[in-house]
Amino acid sequence: MSLALDRPEAPPAQPAFPRAIPIQYGTALLVLVLVAAPLLPVLLQSVLDGALYDHEYNLTLANFARLARTEGFGTVLLNTVLLAALTTVVAQGIGTLAAILFGRTDLPLARVMSEFFLWPLYLSALVLSFGWYAVYGPSGYVTLLWQSLFGDAPWTLYSLTGMAVIAGVSQAPLAYIYCLSSTTITDPSLEEAARVSGARTGRTLWRVTLPLMKPAIAYSAVLNFTIGLELLSIPLIFGDPAGIPVLTTFLFNNGVSSPRPDHGLVATAAALMLVVVCFLVWLQGRMLGNTRRFITLGGKATRPRPFRLGALRWPLFILSLLYIVATVIAPIGTLVLRAFTSFLSPMIPLGEVLTTGNFTQIFEYPVYSRAVWNSFLVSLIGGALATALIALIAIVVQRSEFRFRGTLQYLALFPRAVPGVVAGIGFFYAFALLPGLGFLRNSIWILVIAFTMRFIPAGLGAVAPMLMQVSPDLDRAARVQGADWWRTSRSILLPLMRPALVGCFTILFISFFKEYSTAIFLFAPGSEVIGTALLQLWVQGEVGLVAALATIQVAVIAVCIAAVRGIFGVKLHG
Repeated sequence: MSLALDRPEAPPAQPAFPRAIPIQYGTALLVLVLVAAPLLPVLLQSVLDGALYDHEYNLTLANFARLARTEGFGTVLLNTVLLAALTTVVAQGIGTLAAILFGRTDLPLARVMSEFFLWPLYLSALVLSFGWYAVYGPSGYVTLLWQSLFGDAPWTLYSLTGMAVIAGVSQAPLAYIYCLSSTTITDPSLEEAARVSGARTGRTLWRVTLPLMKPAIAYSAVLNFTIGLELLSIPLIFGDPAGIPVLTTFLFNNGVSSPRPDHGLVATAAALMLVVVCFLVWLQGRMLGNTRRFITLGGKATRPRPFRLGALRWPLFILSLLYIVATVIAPIGTLVLRAFTSFLSPMIPLGEVLTTGNFTQIFEYPVYSRAVWNSFLVSLIGGALATALIALIAIVVQRSEFRFRGTLQYLALFPRAVPGVVAGIGFFYAFALLPGLGFLRNSIWILVIAFTMRFIPAGLGAVAPMLMQVSPDLDRAARVQGADWWRTSRSILLPLMRPALVGCFTILFISFFKEYSTAIFLFAPGSEVIGTALLQLWVQGEVGLVAALATIQVAVIAVCIAAVRGIFGVKLHG
């Protein structure tokens, strides 16, 4: 009996059929379908003389000629480039300055202001637009207050400059994150050498710190320019009424809101946008690959010493505080306040207009309450399914011998180059074209599928870095004991990835919950979400209901961020 006890256990028997093959190929095929589904129909429709779903058409290149001859299309392209360029200048200037002030100086309460500075990153540009309108619009609170005291307000949101300021403020956190990451890996000895040589704080920042941030500034600038090209809500709310069309509103007006959509023209314009954005994303990749020559961090773990602002410390603190109040707290706070009032004006005492009627109407009308419920379902179910898919993609790419894992990684990251409006148009054509999928068009499942495709890269960004930190020795030990690839992944890797998967799910939940640009091309009666309901209410002039619905979105996202940070300690940004 003692001999039996001393005998080592035999390793578990391997499955008769290797499970890795169907799982890996199935994952790759699913990602391929998700990515190709919206792109191929758009490209095909752009070279057809009829609607794709009519099955009566001929191949032609006339759509490109028609688009070039379309009256005002040159102005559309010019406005699009100008808006993206101005937005990038605003975002980069503010984001870079904030990274230096909040990350590298002894500015008071820098950490607290940094948290407030990042809030536009968590909210949709649609909600921020409504907030800016509530404060600085023609009948905004601050505008009316200014008019009562000084006369006409010196600003307007209904211009390229006004739109660029709103968009730039909402995108500045992206530049801030990239630049802050760059400043924290700078070799402190370079700055110390400048100080020893007698350089003051300003000269050291200008001659040493800022040049070392150039790769981060350039990379985030291309990213912000790309996002600027894809903007829809800000041009739709402020540009359209002022007669300032851009490419996204051109697609919207000729596609969604047109009684007789010109499918050839819309698809050709969408294909043009796709090509431009693909080039910009490729450029980002090239720039990121070339930034290694700027890395100055050595082998020692060091932390750069904060710059002392001296006499400028408190003046810069006041300016930073005013910026946070004017661009973050005031728009969001006024929007929330407007949700709890029947009318908001500095001339009317607040106590006379307080009400919960806006929220009562939201939940009394089925279409709006359904939009809130649908947003929850799409975000909860879609976020969970997308997280599971992303975990599979990461494991196959990082921890398998799948022969096409490099191709799979490229496919999974490609949706970065697909604007939301293009994805919406593409999925609309795909589901109209493919037989047997018509039932999905009027359900929330088409939104789950479209949102999943769009945000696969964002989810991978949360999961892949942690998986790369897990030692391959754990995999080898399990394989030596007889476990196959799938059992190793399920029993060892996935449990170790739980914190990253929590972060991934949270990012996807928030992204799904605030997404609107893809949904406006896909929703139908019964499958509305908060973003589409907000646009409908805005068109109807229901400012109070818009504020109430936007407040619900803000509250849900705030609770989600607080919960994931407090319970799991997960950061939702780089």
